[in-house]
Amino acid sequence: MVKKLTIMDIAKLAGVGKSTVSRVLTNDPKVKVSTREKVQRVIQESGFIPSKSAQMMGGGTSKVIGIIVSRLSSVSENQVVSGLLEIIYANGYDALIMEGQLSASKTDEHLLVLQKRHVDGIILFGFSDYDLASLELLGQKAVVIAVNSDVISSVDYDNYGMIQQAMGHLQQLGKQVISYLGVNPEDKTTGLMRLNAYLDYCKAHQLTSRFETGELSHHSAYDLTDAVLTADTQAIVCASDTLAIGVAKRLQELQRCDVIVSGIGASDMLPFIFENTFSIDPGYFQAGKSAAELLFKQLSGEQKVTHLIQAATLHASLEVE
Repeated sequence: MVKKLTIMDIAKLAGVGKSTVSRVLTNDPKVKVSTREKVQRVIQESGFIPSKSAQMMGGGTSKVIGIIVSRLSSVSENQVVSGLLEIIYANGYDALIMEGQLSASKTDEHLLVLQKRHVDGIILFGFSDYDLASLELLGQKAVVIAVNSDVISSVDYDNYGMIQQAMGHLQQLGKQVISYLGVNPEDKTTGLMRLNAYLDYCKAHQLTSRFETGELSHHSAYDLTDAVLTADTQAIVCASDTLAIGVAKRLQELQRCDVIVSGIGASDMLPFIFENTFSIDPGYFQAGKSAAELLFKQLSGEQKVTHLIQAATLHASLEVE
């Protein structure tokens, strides 16, 4: 069996120290041109391939971007990750994906691991209970998704505008008695911002508000549907497609085919399974692409701290009467 060469072997063949070989591998400008050429010649002639870990130990680039998602089971986050990976792979980098499980302590543990592995940059999915202080220390090497920070770059969704857009579309359809089903307002984005958007729209357009909030699950929405449903209800706006599926299921059982259900997420499942539904597309895939593009511009020194709001669009709309 042919022995695999190590950095120490290359150093002996080139007549230099191990640290010099490491500096050549990491393109350290302090290495003399003649020494660099000698080491590179030995590497080429020997067919030596440096490992990524060896390059990282020497302080070089790992060509890896760390991604910390909050939930691997999240359909929306998976769409964002697809956008991230398209840009990351196109730039010749690998991705290391970790799950924070909506736990601040677990997320911080992952951050430490990624820093010890010398990844080139980190993209993190924020959530309401997470303090971004640890991530903000990374400066230009970090981007956060779904929440804002004054210190590092962010890509957020138009949580307020999405609900207003759904309400506006329903009014165009001639609907005036519109209820809302959301998630706990302790969640500042999906919960509070989307609920406030509904309430503000009702107030501005002199509509009677009727709403309930619960967990982000099909079952929670199913159980709460009756609480927002009256004989006059014409539509129910939901904070997510997950909730909309639960509501549509309950309406189907009640044979209330007269009620339109809207969601957020652009899931193909909602209009495929249930008629009389539509969804708002938050632009998850594009948000992922934007976040990765932003990070690479920062790593190259082209971009300073930037905050982007991903535009939402109407998806699977219903025809205006």
